[in-house]
Amino acid sequence: MSETILITGGSRGIGKAEVVLFAQRGWNVAFSYHTAEKKARTLCEELCAQGMQVACFRADVADRQQAFALVEQARQTFGPLDALINNAGVAQVGLFQDLTQMQWRQLCGVNLDGSIYCAQAVIPDMVRRQRGVILNTSSMWGQVGASCEVAYSATKAAVIGLTKALAKELGPSKVRVNCIAPGFIESDMNAHLSQEDKSALFEETALGRGGMPEEVAKTAYFLVSEEASFITGQVIGCSGGLVI
Repeated sequence: MSETILITGGSRGIGKAEVVLFAQRGWNVAFSYHTAEKKARTLCEELCAQGMQVACFRADVADRQQAFALVEQARQTFGPLDALINNAGVAQVGLFQDLTQMQWRQLCGVNLDGSIYCAQAVIPDMVRRQRGVILNTSSMWGQVGASCEVAYSATKAAVIGLTKALAKELGPSKVRVNCIAPGFIESDMNAHLSQEDKSALFEETALGRGGMPEEVAKTAYFLVSEEASFITGQVIGCSGGLVI
């Protein structure tokens, strides 16, 4: 019987790459989108046309009620969830002193609250079944911080703390919790960077280049799979050596 995964923020970038990879490898994949409905439905239709089991649902994971409803929709479609990837995220660039309350609430809402709410929604069933994997998405800036991305860095650092503590709490129930920390990835979130900015980052990266969403997706797949059955509470960097 195929395993089932829910991926938040699956319409583009890293999330889309994860949706495609897990579907290609035989998983039942439910994923959420918030505003990119056309992209989400096109992706879903394309994969289903190839015989894969994929469904997409609109949800603002920053809203607890919507996050819980999302998990229930995924269960109703494919059955019990074997894994959750909290991928949905937003960024904000600017001086910390100029950060508005609305910007801060959005960052916390999506990056941190969304991960908390979705995890809360899947945990009872995973504990009952004594199996399951939760994979959170942080960032290299959650590990080391970034100038002009202070608030974003703070939310991603909080995701790391969430991961470590939750892994300890759920370990006795045989539920694994890990975190992936991508570096510079060619995606919509980094589209605002100039070529000069990118070149500066590449010079500081051990492998001398940026990453692709598919490379992060492969790391995520490993951490969710049974190949990583003795790994929990860990933050796995996928930054090409930009953070070592």
